[in-house]
Amino acid sequence: MKIALASSYVPFINGGGRNIVEWLQTMLEEQGHHVERIYLPEVDVPDLLFRQMMAYRWVDLEAADRLICFRPQSHLIPHSNKVLWFIHHIRAFYDLWDSPYRGFPDDGKHRGLRDALRQVDNAGLDEARAIFTNSKVVSSRLKKYNNIDSEVLYPPVFQSERFHRAQYSDEIVCICRLEHHKRQHLLVEAMQYVQSPVRLRLSGASAGSEYPLHLKERIVALGISDRVVLDDRWISEEEKVHQLAHCLAAAYLPVDEDSYGYPSVEASHAEKPILTTTDSGGVLELVDDGVNGYVAEPDPKALAEAMDRLYLERDKTIRMGRNALKRLDVLNISWDHVLDRLLA
Repeated sequence: MKIALASSYVPFINGGGRNIVEWLQTMLEEQGHHVERIYLPEVDVPDLLFRQMMAYRWVDLEAADRLICFRPQSHLIPHSNKVLWFIHHIRAFYDLWDSPYRGFPDDGKHRGLRDALRQVDNAGLDEARAIFTNSKVVSSRLKKYNNIDSEVLYPPVFQSERFHRAQYSDEIVCICRLEHHKRQHLLVEAMQYVQSPVRLRLSGASAGSEYPLHLKERIVALGISDRVVLDDRWISEEEKVHQLAHCLAAAYLPVDEDSYGYPSVEASHAEKPILTTTDSGGVLELVDDGVNGYVAEPDPKALAEAMDRLYLERDKTIRMGRNALKRLDVLNISWDHVLDRLLA
């Protein structure tokens, strides 16, 4: 089958939005399908929004037997056999409208853009033959804002067999982009309250220099430089595998995340428990408090208590790590299931 995979991207920014497309391409090609991957740049700037969206309507991919679309606004591409693996809205105009992350004023102009965007999205979504999402959170948003039903299809990680357990050290790792909404600052602040010798390692790049600089300054100001490592770069896949194999646990505590996040699944494959928060959105679909990790309040003292428990209650930490791997089977997180549904 000739399959086109279409998505948007932010230039020079890597992350899960690209991984889900590129990993799927590899799996489809291994099954013998002819795959083309199409990216169009898109930045969430209100004044550019509709000009960018027009570009998608002009794309002709009818040579493909099936079109699979991912990140917005790729679902606006017209096609007679269009399937969506919808991973999020342009969130500032949807669930983040009343949050500090909107980034523009709540005025007549932007309310008009919001309403027009939702009308366009509804039309594009209605063209799809099937709509899958990466989490219950995203399915719920589609139902709430667009009155669209969808099927949850959890994305697996690529070559999961790479991840393994070697030991349980004294280090909690957080491997993801360094951005304010990923909230590495809560982990840094928590380290001033821990009572155990637990350590923290933060690895990831950022779209700008402001947030990593803030983290560095707080680490120094709190006098925890001897217990916290900040590696503000994209570490290699080999380094990631090594860190997860040897760490005590993994932390991932974004604000109302669209899905459980690849860092959580990678840690689960390495049999490491996950530390997250009560407001982390899709991560809570994976993490069961006290079973395969801890779900703490988004407060430094609450996180510090959970970090101490991970260090001091080592036997329970190991059991939760084993449960983390089992949880993936319970949720049917596998490429076989993904391919079966997307190609149905």
